[in-house]
Amino acid sequence: MSACVPTRAADSTRPRRIHQPHSPPPTPPRRFRIAGADLSASIAVFLIALPLSLGIALATGAPLQSGLVAAAVGGLVAARLGGSPLQVSGPAAGLTVVTAELIHRYGWRTTCAITVLAGVAQLGLGCLRVARTALAVSPAIVHGMLAGIGVTIAIAQLHIVLGGTPQSSVLDNLRALPAQLAHVHPGAVSMSALTLTLLFAWPRIPGRVGHVLRTVPAALVAVAGATLTASLTGLVLPKVDLPSWSSHALAGLPEGPVLGIAAAVLTVTLVCSVQSLLGAVAVDKLVARRPAQQTRVGRSDLNRELLGQGAANVVSGALGGLPVAGVAVRSSANVQAGAVSRNSSMLHGVFVVVAALLMVPILELIPLASLAALVMAVGIQMVSLHHIRTVTRHREVLVYVVTTLGVVCLGVLEGVVLGVSVAVAVALHRLTRTRITHDERGGVHYVRVRGQLTFLAVPRLTRALHLVPQGAHVVVELDGSFMDHAAYESLQDWQNAHVARGGTVELTGRTGTRIAEPPGPSHCRCRPWTPWRNHHCEPSAGPQPASADDRSGGAGPADGSEGPDGAAGSAGRDGRSGQSGHQLARGISAFQRNTAPLVRGELARLAREGQRPSQLFLTCADSRLVTSMITSSGPGDLFVVRNVGNLVPRPGEESGDDSVAAAIEYAVDVLHVRSITVCGHSGCGAMQALLNAEPGGAQTPLKRWLRHGLPSLERMAAKNRPWARLAGRAPADAVEQLCLTNVVQQLEHLRAHESVARALREGALELHGMYFHVGEAQAYLLVERDDGELFDHVGAAEDLRHPA
Repeated sequence: MSACVPTRAADSTRPRRIHQPHSPPPTPPRRFRIAGADLSASIAVFLIALPLSLGIALATGAPLQSGLVAAAVGGLVAARLGGSPLQVSGPAAGLTVVTAELIHRYGWRTTCAITVLAGVAQLGLGCLRVARTALAVSPAIVHGMLAGIGVTIAIAQLHIVLGGTPQSSVLDNLRALPAQLAHVHPGAVSMSALTLTLLFAWPRIPGRVGHVLRTVPAALVAVAGATLTASLTGLVLPKVDLPSWSSHALAGLPEGPVLGIAAAVLTVTLVCSVQSLLGAVAVDKLVARRPAQQTRVGRSDLNRELLGQGAANVVSGALGGLPVAGVAVRSSANVQAGAVSRNSSMLHGVFVVVAALLMVPILELIPLASLAALVMAVGIQMVSLHHIRTVTRHREVLVYVVTTLGVVCLGVLEGVVLGVSVAVAVALHRLTRTRITHDERGGVHYVRVRGQLTFLAVPRLTRALHLVPQGAHVVVELDGSFMDHAAYESLQDWQNAHVARGGTVELTGRTGTRIAEPPGPSHCRCRPWTPWRNHHCEPSAGPQPASADDRSGGAGPADGSEGPDGAAGSAGRDGRSGQSGHQLARGISAFQRNTAPLVRGELARLAREGQRPSQLFLTCADSRLVTSMITSSGPGDLFVVRNVGNLVPRPGEESGDDSVAAAIEYAVDVLHVRSITVCGHSGCGAMQALLNAEPGGAQTPLKRWLRHGLPSLERMAAKNRPWARLAGRAPADAVEQLCLTNVVQQLEHLRAHESVARALREGALELHGMYFHVGEAQAYLLVERDDGELFDHVGAAEDLRHPA
């Protein structure tokens, strides 16, 4: 039987159904399967991970096998136990400087022990569920740390690129660079140049040939090209040396001063945890831009991710591997390759194990200069111009620069501590640096506040306000993003007293835009969400009893459904006509004051780039249907078409009204949307009008439009079509049944449009049906019946694949 089921997010708390004796037998558990997308993605990630793992091990001075061990453990352990399904873990460039310093100071076996202890610390933090706390670190500090690490990596690897050996610190490497430039090894430089050329040129190959070639990772092409060239030309260069696995060094007991070991464990824990957690958040953002993956991949569980990373570091350190963390390059490649589960990362770990055991002769042909060039390029890319522009725009460039220089000159932990100290000092400086001025022009007194308005500035604020004479017109200009309670009450008390003495007060922003005034006795006392409810505030003094229509927002029918035109009924309209203009102005003012500053940057980007919506959302004109709310979408996400009854006229039956057909054609052929959703809703006045319509009579515009819904009536009346069910229950009445049936019928009308049919044949478009129950605030997705009665739906959650 046809069914509608709620999405998992909306119905996650509902108990699972118990199998009854006379019900059909439960579906047997599915066998373990690996999706084709996961298999292809795992190969792409493996091809990137193999050369990078060797290069990072080379950059740290660790045994080269340790990079392969960390890559395998990151794929098998972190992917299986972690909370971010599509994040790929392994040896990360962000840990290169830390690991190299530990190896230089304590030796390899103690470094492995430190990795194990850092993993134990991560497990403890995960059990304490403090993962979200790591995200409180200022982005300027994180980006500065990565930039400092990138600079350190690039300078160190430059010596290997030139055919030499790097020193132990950045300053030593800089001092040794002139001598190294005087003794350049031509073979090493040529292989490094070839690697860099292939690395940056490969993704830029134009045309269809380039599109096909770009499926092979540039890192693999660069290293393979240099290896093949070196082998064919017979260049004598230092190459990868992988000793026998039987002699591979494992972790030993930590040897060294207790405070030094503790500081090392803290550093590794901090860098691994912050990089992995920020990487998981970044992966969620990448997945959110790809609707086909978003429906099948859940959001990251950061505490579980911390536990998975901790377990991976324990195993990697114990087996003689490098520290493990989430890796941005491999994770983004995994998402872009279309992975849909953690199986992709796990398969990549299996491939690394196979390569480490069976491909040793091939790996030992790789020139070290080629790996060094690859890692040097990664280090350069860690100094992101986008991050620099971002921190500059937010006036945090000082924190960024101090953190970067601290990491380069002192070390990672020291640089981060220095960055945190500067960030705290900057925040305190901003809170305390408030400039308040008063002047008078043309009889108007201006009080200007520059900076954050906190209790520390209250004495200066009250001093400036009391310079204003009684009865004067005052403009208070606030240029700051924060006002604490003490400052707010001081401003409110002064304003109430000034107005009571015959004066006027206007609060504005720096640009002169009027902003909210502190509420007084004569102001509306509604809660912040009541205007959204279409609630009409009454003055607090002398409240008037509200009618039923006033309390319901002026809805027409008593059951809460709108009239046939999809708008509110006429009851109470006269009483509100005088307030509508004021309400509109108040709503616009609230938008300019509260919302516009938050969305201005995003809307400016959309204005520059144009709209690129992912789906066409066709729904009813009902005022209670807020599309952005029920789909959790924002500006630029949906191309919305609204009409009475969410109808899609069949091609050729528009009779002069091509608006819906034009929107469909524009969305599919110009905007290239990937899906079209038809959304009906409960209490639809248009469906009620269809049921109540009598033949004959005057052909009003409403009747002419509703004729496109007559096929839905015929479909519902057909004897051979059972009624749809709503999450296991029958529709409440004929109107609800018609609302459900109408969604299915309009989807059939959609298929008749040429642009839609063509996109469906090419596999570039999906059709979805949706039903929103207004009274329950519950969204349902229509699901195909076993006999194919409804329509094809690509479901993500288990409850969509196996409807009741």
